[in-house]
Amino acid sequence: MRTIIAAIVLLCATNAGASEMVWGFKNPSFSGQGYSAHVLSTEQLQFNRKQDIEAKAEAEQRRIERELENSTLNKFLKNVESRIYAQISKQMVDAMFADCTDTCSNTGTAEIEGSTIVWVKADGYITLTITQEDGTITEISIPADGDFSF
Repeated sequence: MRTIIAAIVLLCATNAGASEMVWGFKNPSFSGQGYSAHVLSTEQLQFNRKQDIEAKAEAEQRRIERELENSTLNKFLKNVESRIYAQISKQMVDAMFADCTDTCSNTGTAEIEGSTIVWVKADGYITLTITQEDGTITEISIPADGDFSF
């Protein structure tokens, strides 16, 4: 029985081959091969992460600003401001187109948020001159009779 087992072991045996075991670093920082590509890809990853963080911070800042602008108090203040400006403009237009000769003024001035608005009624026209804070001047001529037809 031992001879049979020995015969089977000899028949099943194969030639064994071996080579030298070589060990090396897989990280290019240590081996030197592909080091520049490794550094560039690492730098690119860091840059992309930084850009993502900045983009998220900016988006969050814009979201907070939108939230503050859309608050109930801000909506109320914008509505009040709009109505005040509408009332001022209505009074100015009423003064410009007043239908009188003796007691009405032919000129008027208003200063709104740093801009000066001057109107003068002469020669059948109302000349509206707007001087902004930066010195920009806009001039508009309007027929004084108020008869606008298109």
